[in-house]
Amino acid sequence: MEKFLSATSILPIDYISLICSILSGFIIGFERQLLGKPAGIKTSTLICLSTFVFVAISKEMGSDYLRVVGQIITGVGFLGGGVILSREGIIQGMTSAAVIWALSAIGVVIGLGFPFVGLKIAILILLILHILDFFERRISFLQRGVHRVKRFQKKDKGE
Repeated sequence: MEKFLSATSILPIDYISLICSILSGFIIGFERQLLGKPAGIKTSTLICLSTFVFVAISKEMGSDYLRVVGQIITGVGFLGGGVILSREGIIQGMTSAAVIWALSAIGVVIGLGFPFVGLKIAILILLILHILDFFERRISFLQRGVHRVKRFQKKDKGE
């Protein structure tokens, strides 16, 4: 039994935090993937998990983990910048970039020792994405510029 426990140990990381980071990334990534947005399940899960691992390991090693957090913010900002595109004068991908940044924040929170807070933040982000999308689609003054609801209509070829 002792050999089994030592073989399955992932110290200094604990299983609860590991599962919370994977689950947090998964639930946000699942929503993004269902909508066909960048950073789906795999990407979101990996961002949250890897950020958690970087922070947890650096904190456990007694190093300056705040410096690691700062570097994560910079690196993930660069990663988020990769999903922002400009097409015909319209900027696209800002929400996906913000979600990527939020995923890393969740990983940091979990890595600092607050796994259930990270999970709650993931659920809160999911609610924000859905509630604000609901209002953007139904309130006319929120549909200006890039937030305009696109209604595709078939044009008669005879016109």
